[in-house]
Amino acid sequence: MFLRLIADSIRRRPRHKLLTGAALALGMAVATASLSVSLDVGDRLSHEFRSLGANLLVTPQADTLPLEIGGVDYRPVNAGTYLPESDLPKIKSVFWHNNIIGFAPILEARIASSTPLLSPASATFIRPSSTGDAQLIGTWSNHSVTLSDGGAFVTGLQQTNPWWHIEGSWFDDDAGECIVGKSFAERNSVQIGSPIYLATGKSDQGLSLKVTGIFSSGGSEDDAVVAPLRIVQNYLKQPGQYRQLYVSALTKPEDDFARRNPATMKPDEFERWSCSPYVSSIAYSIQQVLPGSNVRVIRRVAEGEGRILTRVRTLLWLVTLAALLAAALAVGASSAASVIERRTEIGLMKALGAGSAMVGFLLAAEQLLLALAGGAVGYALGIFLARLVGEKIFGIAPQPSLLVLVVIVALATTVTLLGSAIPLRRASRYEPAPILRGE
Repeated sequence: MFLRLIADSIRRRPRHKLLTGAALALGMAVATASLSVSLDVGDRLSHEFRSLGANLLVTPQADTLPLEIGGVDYRPVNAGTYLPESDLPKIKSVFWHNNIIGFAPILEARIASSTPLLSPASATFIRPSSTGDAQLIGTWSNHSVTLSDGGAFVTGLQQTNPWWHIEGSWFDDDAGECIVGKSFAERNSVQIGSPIYLATGKSDQGLSLKVTGIFSSGGSEDDAVVAPLRIVQNYLKQPGQYRQLYVSALTKPEDDFARRNPATMKPDEFERWSCSPYVSSIAYSIQQVLPGSNVRVIRRVAEGEGRILTRVRTLLWLVTLAALLAAALAVGASSAASVIERRTEIGLMKALGAGSAMVGFLLAAEQLLLALAGGAVGYALGIFLARLVGEKIFGIAPQPSLLVLVVIVALATTVTLLGSAIPLRRASRYEPAPILRGE
């Protein structure tokens, strides 16, 4: 009989029920889309932020004392000692090794020349101008690193500096090739495919390299020559050594806990800090496996990521709250109209012996049935909306989540009960005698 009453009420008043269900479905659709994107936005934005460049810098611990102002490191890059290239595979052995998506060692050299050398007729002779030395950067392009477990990890500037625009192609790490900056190429009339000869001022030295590409980085590298690390190591007579290492890692925004000094933490706090992918905890892990190194966070990149991610998530939560509030108001208005329209029915039920609790339970059951239907329809619409938003913004749609479905059904139930609370309470207090007399 109870279910028959609910079905009869829905059948006799489809307009109110459709309006209530539509309001719930739209509200839950927006909430589903916001929650789906919010749960997925951290990983998506972290991958997008990697286009901003590396967020960790490794240098020898024997370098000069730190000089950091406003998150910018002013230490000279050519001072101090070197670090062994053979230790680099250890980076992929730290706890958060899956979060490290790329690293590139750097070894810089200045090509200073006062006396030009004879160069091959087919090569472009490069002699530094009187305004300064030419910069030669040795690094990896797309280098395969053999890991301790026997696997391989491909990394280099292509992973840590994805924003570099290359006209032509990257150099081969095992060949006498190079890429040159846009400003360098324009100043020296360098073309792709032509060889260049870098003079050093000594009769027995010089580098002959083939230009495979011209890059634009938007920084000082536009006036430099970038070549395989091995070539620059041989030129500087520093085999197997590097001066700096840029690391690109997926991290979560730092909070007050992450900014604490790990040396002052209790054992349980230190374990919690180490097991969280903060940029500082990943830096600490890398420093433990690279003896004699000093790992620093590039604050401008890390803090920028945290601020943007926090603001995006705050915006998504505000949109979700606004959608839930709008759904609650719509359900409340529809429920109030339904109660007023059914005053005679409610009075008759009470006159026949139904108590206030029974009347309230009957009306609440009708609303809960609408909440389940509206929540399910809203979830389906929300997944479709989340796919559109994900593909437009991040290029990849978020995957449907059972957790989001459970949360949406719970939210639909809560919103329905809160929106209907006042009308249902009023209905339970109706007196049958005045209603049946038409008062």
